[in-house]
Amino acid sequence: MNKILFALIASVTALSSVSIAHAEGAYAGVGVAATRYKFDVPNVVSNDDHSGNKAAAKVFGGYEFDKTFGVEAGYTNFGSKAYSFTQGGVPGRIEADSHSLYVAGKASMPVNEQVSVFGKLGASRNHDGLSGSGVAAGVQGDSKTGLYASVGAQYALNKNVALTAEVEHYGKAADFGRKSSALAFGARYNF
Repeated sequence: MNKILFALIASVTALSSVSIAHAEGAYAGVGVAATRYKFDVPNVVSNDDHSGNKAAAKVFGGYEFDKTFGVEAGYTNFGSKAYSFTQGGVPGRIEADSHSLYVAGKASMPVNEQVSVFGKLGASRNHDGLSGSGVAAGVQGDSKTGLYASVGAQYALNKNVALTAEVEHYGKAADFGRKSSALAFGARYNF
């Protein structure tokens, strides 16, 4: 995934104009997000780690009305993670599969010609699919709509290509599985 992202950035950079300026209008991007999974099941014995981080894929697009205000929508596939355990001598397993959609207003503030900071605020639709087997049979996930918020920075490589880094909050997550925050890195292309 990192090789593909690097090749995309290098290709777009080579084909783009060398002038660096803020671009108003439509943009699209791809990224990776690191999120935390946690399975807090009481009174269990397990060889699996009950928590950990996982890389996720993200696509997003938006429109900037001017150098300050815009809108953005995106999809993040957090993937799946499983946790196996034994409770009272009975085996159990929980599997989580999560993804989110969001739409948000975006406010940016240029720091200099290449760097800007931004914040996003909107709504996310989070699907946290959970399934259980053994002693965990009956565990279910759900879909929730929640507050989406993000703060980050953007570095313009040229007029058309920028790199982004941000901390995102996708609203309340399920009790088991993916947690609600993620650290995301991406590349975007301005049309």
